[in-house]
Amino acid sequence: MNASVKSSPLGLTVLVLLHHRPLHPYGIQQLLKQWGKEQVVNVGQRAGLYRTIDRLQAGGLITVRHTERDQQYPERTVYEVTDEGRAVTREWLEQMLSVPKAEFPVFPVALSNMLMLGPDEVAPILERRLERIAAQRTGLERQNAEVPPGLPRITLIENEYLLAVLGAEERWLRGVIGDLRDGSLTWSPEMLAAFADAPPPSSE
Repeated sequence: MNASVKSSPLGLTVLVLLHHRPLHPYGIQQLLKQWGKEQVVNVGQRAGLYRTIDRLQAGGLITVRHTERDQQYPERTVYEVTDEGRAVTREWLEQMLSVPKAEFPVFPVALSNMLMLGPDEVAPILERRLERIAAQRTGLERQNAEVPPGLPRITLIENEYLLAVLGAEERWLRGVIGDLRDGSLTWSPEMLAAFADAPPPSSE
């Protein structure tokens, strides 16, 4: 594996798109949206895409094929994947598919500090999250329903995964909110203080 270029979701996706055909950065951005990859890759900032392209080029994974000049558009540099880039693409893909990465999303961090609030405060906050999760799931389901008939399942496999994750979180949130509302999940400063002040269990 090319140690000089760190793998990243956007880097892998750019390499895969350049396997499809040589592209300039604007073309890469358009194809990302056309293929629905913005659901799984952060392409909100164009500067991030250009930085990724620069890293891939500096590492020898992509190279300039030619420069397009058109009176209607600024000069555009078209990139293509190199032989080394093709090999690294496969290595990155296999690594990302087979090895779970230690990621630190913000929601578990917030959950671990939720005891700073009271149960009555937490319930409506989680209900707002539940509404957003349900809306995301509905949006993805609508997107899947609008695809052309006969489209191979593999082209939407990431949406299938996202729907499973969103559905699992939605069910979990409903359960936790129900426990908060009926009092089976509760805490208080006194309860937490008593736990904090309790002596550690004996090792004998």
